[in-house]
Amino acid sequence: MDAGGRYRHPVEWQSEFKPLSVPDMFDRGVTLAGKEPIADFLGKRTSYREAMAQARRIAAALQRSGIGKGDRVGLFLPNVPLYLTAYYGIMIAGATAVNFSPLYTAQELSAQVADSGVTMLFTVNSSALLPTAIEVLDQSAVDRLVVGDLPSMMPWWMGLAMRLLKGSELTALPADPRITPIDAFTRGVGEPVPVAIDPERDIALLQYTGGTTGRPKGAMLSHQNLTANARQSLRIDPHRGERDVMIGVLPLFHVFANTVVLNRTVLNGGMIVMLPRFDAKQTLKALNRTQATALPGVPTMYQALLDCPAVASTDFTSLRVCISGGAPLPLPLKHKFESVTGAHVVEGYGLTESSGVVSTNPFGSPEDEKPGTIGQVMPGTSIRLLDKEDPERLAAPGEPGELAVKGPQIMLGYWNRPEGHSVFQDGYLRTGDVAAIDEDGFLSIVDRIKDMIAVGGFKVFPSQIEEVLLDRAGVREALVVGVPDDYLGEVPKAFITLDPGSTDDAETLKSWVNSRVGKHERLADVVIRKELPKTMIGKLDRKALRDEIAAEAGSA
Repeated sequence: MDAGGRYRHPVEWQSEFKPLSVPDMFDRGVTLAGKEPIADFLGKRTSYREAMAQARRIAAALQRSGIGKGDRVGLFLPNVPLYLTAYYGIMIAGATAVNFSPLYTAQELSAQVADSGVTMLFTVNSSALLPTAIEVLDQSAVDRLVVGDLPSMMPWWMGLAMRLLKGSELTALPADPRITPIDAFTRGVGEPVPVAIDPERDIALLQYTGGTTGRPKGAMLSHQNLTANARQSLRIDPHRGERDVMIGVLPLFHVFANTVVLNRTVLNGGMIVMLPRFDAKQTLKALNRTQATALPGVPTMYQALLDCPAVASTDFTSLRVCISGGAPLPLPLKHKFESVTGAHVVEGYGLTESSGVVSTNPFGSPEDEKPGTIGQVMPGTSIRLLDKEDPERLAAPGEPGELAVKGPQIMLGYWNRPEGHSVFQDGYLRTGDVAAIDEDGFLSIVDRIKDMIAVGGFKVFPSQIEEVLLDRAGVREALVVGVPDDYLGEVPKAFITLDPGSTDDAETLKSWVNSRVGKHERLADVVIRKELPKTMIGKLDRKALRDEIAAEAGSA
C-alpha cells in the first residue's frame, strides 16, 4: 500500500479518466460499431445507428415536451430495446434518468416518484407494468406516460403470437391524453437541441439503493461516474477491443447491470443479448444461439443454470468470463459451475454508490485470481480500512476494518439528503462492509457492520458461519441472523435450503456447524426452509428475513 492508500494492480493502476459524458460515450460506441447490432432481443436485432437515431428522436420529443437540463425522467421498464434508447435519449436531452424496478407496487413506485420529482415515465404495454404505471399516474406528480409496444420489439412471429395467443399479457392503452404511445411521442420531431453537459457535476442517473438499511435513497451518479466505471471495467479486460456478446439477463435498472452489461458493452461496441426476465432455460438457449462471450450474474442465477436440465446440452465454449456480483459467491458453487461448464467465473464487488464496480478478480487466467476474495480495486481507485468502532481512525495493521473507497466512480451524494455527507470520511465513501486485505491487494468482505451479531460482547460475522454451512454437502443456501437472547443479548440462528436428496435435519446440521466454529459463533438453532427471501435481482435478502422473524415474534 502506498501513502495514498493504494495497492498495486496488475493493470496500470494510476489511470486518469478524463471527463466524459454518457451521450459522448454512446456516440463513441456508435462510431466504433455503426451497423453492428447493439441489442438482440429474443432474436430481433437493433443496430447502433438505429438505436442512436431513436435515442435522438426521444431526446427531441422530451425537449418538445418541456423536459430540459436537470429534469428527472423515469424508466419503469424491463430489459427491452426501449430501455436503451430511452436511457440514452434522456441524457442526450440533458435530463436525468431515474431507474425504477418493474417489480415495484404502485405504492413503492409512487414513493420514489415523489422523492425524485419525476413527472414523466417510460413503460411498456405489459400487463405486469402498465396498470401499475396508470395507478401511479392517477396518484402522483407524474403527468405523462410514454408507452412502448412490447410485441413490436420482438421478432414478428413472436410479437404476432403475443397479440393473438397471449392477449392477457398485454394491456390496451386507455383513451387518456396523458398516455402516449412511443411512436406518437416521437412523431414529427427534428434533431434535439445540443445541451452543454458538465460530466463531473451534472447528474446522469438517480439510482435508488436497495433499501437494506432503512428507506431507499437516490444515489446521484454523474456522467463521469458512469463513464469512468465503464472505462475502468473495460481497462482490466484482457479481451478489450474484441467484439463482446453480453448476455443481458441481469435487470438493467440495477446498478450492476447498468455498468457491466450496458455502459461497458456500449463503450466497446459490443452486443447485448437482452432477455426480459431471468429464466434458466431461456438464458441457456440464448447463450447457445448467440455464442455469447460474457455471462454476468448473481450466485443464485448460476445455481439455477446448473439445476436446469438444458445445461447438459449447452455449448459454453464461447464464454470468456462469467462475472459474479450482487452477493458473495460460495466457493462450492463457483467450483461446480466451472467444472460442469468449463467457464471461468470471477467474483467482483460494488455498490449503488460506486456506480457499480469497486473491485474484481482478474479476468485472464484462473491462476491470476484468488477465489473467495472480491479481487483488487479498479484502476484509479483508492481504499482505506477504517476502525470498526471509530471510523475517524484507520484499522490496526493486518486487522479487518470498514472498507472506504475513493475514485471517479463514487457518487456525488444522495438526492435530497444533505445528511448523506456523513457516509464520507475524508473524501472516502464508507461502504458499511467490513473487509480484510492481503499483501497482494486482494480484498475479502468479512461482513456488513450492521449485520454483525453481538454475542455476549463479542462481534460475530454471519457470513463466516454461512461459509461453514455452505461447505456441507447438500446445503444449497444459507442465511444467518442474530436473534434475541436473555443472557447473551443475541445469538446466531441459521435459515437454510437443502438440495434435493439431502438427508440432513436441523439438529444434525446444528451439531455439525457448532463443532467447527468458535464458542460465540455457535448456532442456537437451524431452520430448514423450502426457499429463502430474495431481492429483486435474486440476492438473498437478510433484511426481509429479519422482518419476517420480527413479524412472527410480534404475533406470538
